Amino acid sequence: MGRVFEKRKYTMFARFAKMAKTFTKIGKDIAIAVKAGGPDPDTNPRLRMCIQNARAVNMPKTNVDAAIKRASDKDVSNYEEAIYEGYGPHGVPVLVECTTDNPTRTVGNIRMYFSRNGGSLGTNGSVSFLFERKALFKIPSAGLNKEEIEFELIDFGAEEFTWDDTHNELIIQTPFTEFGHMQKALENKKIEIKESSKIFVPTTHKELNDAEEADLVTLIEKMDEDDDVVAVYHNAK
Repeated sequence: MGRVFEKRKYTMFARFAKMAKTFTKIGKDIAIAVKAGGPDPDTNPRLRMCIQNARAVNMPKTNVDAAIKRASDKDVSNYEEAIYEGYGPHGVPVLVECTTDNPTRTVGNIRMYFSRNGGSLGTNGSVSFLFERKALFKIPSAGLNKEEIEFELIDFGAEEFTWDDTHNELIIQTPFTEFGHMQKALENKKIEIKESSKIFVPTTHKELNDAEEADLVTLIEKMDEDDDVVAVYHNAK
């Protein structure tokens, strides 16, 4: 019984830790959005995106409002986005997306994670050419006519559709440059945006065996623990 309790306790702790990291990430995104476009979501599309993503992970409205208020304070720390490039173990290209108020600290940590796990930090452009920037939108799929909605959204930049029956969602992929067009189109059509994000998609893939894959996972997990890290992308198949 004691072991079961400890396992449940660990699972709950891990879940809360992941939730806390997600809330921290969204809080930083809100800070950047407010600094760039102001605290009114009606006139700030990027802030609307942050609020949509906050709802998707059940972030309390009080937390969202507090983050917007903090970001409006001129004395609050300024966050900036940064992309670090390098090679992980076994030559796997890796992109590390970060949001930080201290780039010196962040780049030092990223360099350490690479070097301690069989990789190396590279220079700008060293691996980014192996990835394409894309935008993703998740909307409820219930009640949608598959052919009609796909036909309509192609005009606003949609290039790939994934119908997720498990979560009753339609996942729409667009080029990064079409993010604003798609967001506006869905809002004009009164379609709920459950979540939206900007991601990197590899243009090539590298095959790894089980042992090599485990080495890469160790690096990714170590990076994921860092509060400045938003996402880690790689091209391992």
